[in-house]
Formats: sequence, C-alpha cells, structure tokens
Amino acid sequence: MTRAELLATFAGFPARLADAIHDAAGTPIPPGEWGAAENVRHLIAVERLVWHVRFVEVLTHADPHWSWKEPGQEPGLDDASIDDIVSAFAAVRAETVATVAGFTDDDWTRSGTHDTFGVLDVSGLLRLAIDHDEDHLRGIVTPG
Repeated sequence: MTRAELLATFAGFPARLADAIHDAAGTPIPPGEWGAAENVRHLIAVERLVWHVRFVEVLTHADPHWSWKEPGQEPGLDDASIDDIVSAFAAVRAETVATVAGFTDDDWTRSGTHDTFGVLDVSGLLRLAIDHDEDHLRGIVTPG
C-alpha cells in the first residue's frame, strides 16, 4: 500500500467499525469473550497509549524503543452507548490521523525499534495498527 492508502485505511476504520457493529447487533457473545463495547474500549486505550504515543515518539526521539503493550479497556465508559463509544474511538483516531497526516517525506522515513517486531518506520507502525484493528473487527463480527 502507498502512504496515502495506508493513511486512508487507518483513518477510515472507525466508519467500517461502526457499520460492522450495527450489522453484528444481536450476535451472541460466547462466555469469556469481549463484545463490541469492550473491543472498542480496548481500541480507544490502544490508540491513546500505543499508536498515538509511538507516532509522536518516532518524530521526537532518535530510534525510540518500544516493548509489547496491550492495554485493557478505556475506563469511564461503562454506561456509555455503543454509538458513544465508537464516537469516542473515532475522535482519538482522528487525533492520530492528524498527527501522521502532518508528517513530511523525511518524517515517513523515521523509525523506532520494537522488542517483538524489530525496526518499524511510519508505514510499518501503520500496518501494525491496521492489523490490530482488523483483529478486533473480526472478533466483533465473528465472536469466539
């Protein structure tokens, strides 16, 4: 994928997620699995604590190093509707998209090192984020 395609895929995920959640409404959730609200609350936490932080660090640090980080669910949304939770995710994703959209050609070549994935440039970080999104989308559409 080109830079533009990566960024468009990353930016377009909240809309795809909202559509998938509405299409999967009423699908039984197996015991022990997260439903749509829990998955999206997790996506919010990951966006805030992982993706956004790493995109900023790749700009502000020479070769930042990252370890595996898998936050739980974003707190404070226990009583929120699924539409409000998806809107909250879309808002935090839009902040990250705005950051990456402002990268120069030189910024796109910057990289950091992940303990598991090795050296990742901006495109590599976006691919990981997109893969993570897709994993959770599959969990919503076909739980269990």
